[in-house]
This record gives sequence, structure tokens and C-alpha cells, in this order.
Amino acid sequence: MPDYPKVIAIIETSEDADQLRQFMENAKRMEAPAVYEAAFRRLVEILPNEADEPIAQDFWRSIHALEQRLREERGKTVRLTRTRQKLDRAGAVKTLSDLALSATPSEGFEMLIERDMADLTAEAVILRHEAEFEAEVVTAARERLELAQVSDESEA
Repeated sequence: MPDYPKVIAIIETSEDADQLRQFMENAKRMEAPAVYEAAFRRLVEILPNEADEPIAQDFWRSIHALEQRLREERGKTVRLTRTRQKLDRAGAVKTLSDLALSATPSEGFEMLIERDMADLTAEAVILRHEAEFEAEVVTAARERLELAQVSDESEA
């Protein structure tokens, strides 16, 4: 993978999850973090979800991102079953609101922060869709990210 801009251009248009995972694997082996990150982000974009509304699609990207990283770390498929069930049962706005308003950060929040994916936390999703939430939810999300010392640029 010596021609990284050409490879990244291919990645940006790929719709093939297996191909993107192969790019990620090759990028790790060849120590090409920009290629890995491009393939990872594209994979998260294309993984299937059945959401029609933009906020739910955004939240599904977060779920897929964390599941993919956990899959890589643990060497087996990992599903955020409780989050998926609540999302199906209560919807994106309620699920995200409950995560932001909880007294302590969720395990998913902590794992995403530890893996430098603050932009994929439920709180960051809330801030990208502020108009969909009550003011107290937006405030709680912003405060949680500030406490985690996440800059505004990471949120968007």
C-alpha cells in the first residue's frame, strides 16, 4: 500500500465491508494509520442499519464503531446488545437522552473516549442534533464531554 492517497480514494467510495476490513488489516501491518482510520471511518459509515432518521443513523455509526474496535481487540464479534435493544424499543432520542442524563458516564462513553473516538459518543451525537433534545439533555451532554476534557472540535 505505498500509494496512500490512491488507496484512500478507493476507500472513500467503497461499499464493501470485507474490503474495508482488509484495508484496515493491511494498514495496521504496514503501520499506515491514516489509511487505517479512513477505512475504519468508511466501514462505520456503510455498515447496515434500518434507521430512517438522521439522528438514529448517526447513533448507529457510534454503535458500529465501538463494536468494530471491540471486535479487533477481542478477536471475536461483540454486540452492544442492551444498547441495540433499547434503541429498538425506545428510539434514538430517548436512548441518547437517558445516556446523557445518567449520573455516571456509560461504559460505551468511557470506551470511546479511551479509544480517541469522542466524536462518536452519545453525547457528541446529541450536540450534533441539539434541536432534537431538551435543553437539560444538551447541557448534560456538553458537561460530560467537558469533564472528559474533549475539545469542541472533537464533538462535531
